[in-house]
Amino acid sequence: MTEARRPRLAALDGLRLVAALYVAMYHFSGYGPGVEDAWGTSRETAFPTLHAISQYGWLGVELFFMISGFVICMSSWGRSPGAFFRSRVTRLFPAYWAAIAITTVVLTIWPVVREHRRYSDILLNLSMMQEAVGAPHIDAVYWTLWSEGLFYILFSFVIWRGLTLKRAIVFGYGWLIAAMLAQNSGVPLLKTFLQPNYASFFVAGIALYLIYRFGPDLLLWGLLGLSFVLSIYWTDRQVRHFNERFDMTMNTLVGAALVTAFFVVLLVITLGWTSRIQWRWLTTAGVLTYPFYLLHEYIGWTMIYGLRDQAPRLVVLAVVVVAMLVAAYLLHRLIEKPLARVMSAKLAEASARLDRPDRFGPRPAAPVVPSPRTSPEKALVPSRD
Repeated sequence: MTEARRPRLAALDGLRLVAALYVAMYHFSGYGPGVEDAWGTSRETAFPTLHAISQYGWLGVELFFMISGFVICMSSWGRSPGAFFRSRVTRLFPAYWAAIAITTVVLTIWPVVREHRRYSDILLNLSMMQEAVGAPHIDAVYWTLWSEGLFYILFSFVIWRGLTLKRAIVFGYGWLIAAMLAQNSGVPLLKTFLQPNYASFFVAGIALYLIYRFGPDLLLWGLLGLSFVLSIYWTDRQVRHFNERFDMTMNTLVGAALVTAFFVVLLVITLGWTSRIQWRWLTTAGVLTYPFYLLHEYIGWTMIYGLRDQAPRLVVLAVVVVAMLVAAYLLHRLIEKPLARVMSAKLAEASARLDRPDRFGPRPAAPVVPSPRTSPEKALVPSRD
């Protein structure tokens, strides 16, 4: 089946929203410091049963990274580096800038769970470079955009060379090996770019897309298997780190089981077993995921703080999640989509200018016209006068 005739992976769109909702449940009911600030009590008291499930919700980010590896590899096939750059800028920045503005307004008016940021931090956040210099995020969830951006930079080298099956496989194995070597290299810059703790999730998504496009073989199964082993290792480390840092009681085996489930579900989608699922609302769910993710944490905590005494906690939780989904839809329709369209046109225009001859470059030398008294051969020799 050719790529053009493949049905849309609607199940993948739905999985994106599931990941975002799981992260939101973690922030609203499973993350100790956030629960205490928003609900005014511990997570064990606020949600005696739910917190035991939602405390693993941070793994939704790892699922996001797997989906990102799949989608970026899929959408980059046959594209030039310039087209890839334009697609990423128009995909990330419109909703991101709007989310910064909205979150800044909310935290300025109601600084009840988090203080509003300095103007210099707000301006730096607009560039998406705040993580590089250790400046605070306007909303803590923005840290994942830095990891995404680093992945784009690494993958853009493959796109620049020309994306093929062979190059994608070499990139996947090469990144995993280099990331493991970087972990104890003592070179912070290598660890920053190669992201040892997240590389396996991105590469798993790439491997799954290659299986989807070309069919499985031993090299691709090996790439997926190595990604799985490393993902389980890093999940085990993260679970133990979170338990120690936030006084949590997560089980490492549960974390491993969830990551295994991510691999299994994505493999089921990859092998085409969900191709008949083409519900239109799943596409809508997919486009809501990014603005929902950008808006939900600090604004959601602020809403919970204001509503926590007005209704039972589960009702307040449901109201806040629905409100964030509605806000995400409005942001997408009223800001993200129109602004992305304008930016795409302007970037395409700017890219076209790069291919034009330089108007202010050196003028070509005027041809020497031989005089009637000068032979053509002598006309080519400059005069000494």
